[in-house]
Amino acid sequence: MAKEPKNRASKPTERKSSKKEAPQQLDQGSEESKFRPRLRDTYEQQVVPALMKEFGYKNIMQVPKLERVVLNVGMGEAIQNVKLLESAVTELGMITGQKPVVTRAKKAIAGFKLRQGLPIGAKVTLRSRRMYEFFDRLVTLALPRIRDFRGISPKAFDGRGNYTLGLKEQLIFPEIKYDEVASIHGMDITVVTTAKTNEEGKALLKHLGMPFRT
Repeated sequence: MAKEPKNRASKPTERKSSKKEAPQQLDQGSEESKFRPRLRDTYEQQVVPALMKEFGYKNIMQVPKLERVVLNVGMGEAIQNVKLLESAVTELGMITGQKPVVTRAKKAIAGFKLRQGLPIGAKVTLRSRRMYEFFDRLVTLALPRIRDFRGISPKAFDGRGNYTLGLKEQLIFPEIKYDEVASIHGMDITVVTTAKTNEEGKALLKHLGMPFRT
């Protein structure tokens, strides 16, 4: 009979430890899921109704939306100075909040002393929360910091509602400090949408705050 209390005591101890572990895992996941980008709420509450009215969509699933944002930095100078590429990778990570992927040359070009597989740039693909966060900062903070800014060209669509924007320097992003920059370089930002036409893609981006020239 003396063995029974020991067995009973050991079982509750195991159950308590398992209960303590579960809430910690749930808390970590819930904190991430609770955060909603401001621009996502704007899209759902304002942009969707506006586009449905403008284009006469009958189903909410027909309304175009942002799919992903791709940032691409080409560093030809990295052929002779690898540190420039390392600096560009660090800056791109600071701008996007995501670790960039180093891009490599697909072909060898003797005239440029370029060998196949040589690192020549960096790339980041943003989706979901980070995509909305970056797009919001791009249109509200970064683009207005361009000198003599009068809006971006409305003609850089690819025919399927996707837009590519070329920037001359990374200094327009507030995350970048001028004194810590190794070299000034540009980048291409491609906004991929689910729109089927340029007209729909432009309307989507315009409602999200993209400052197109008139």
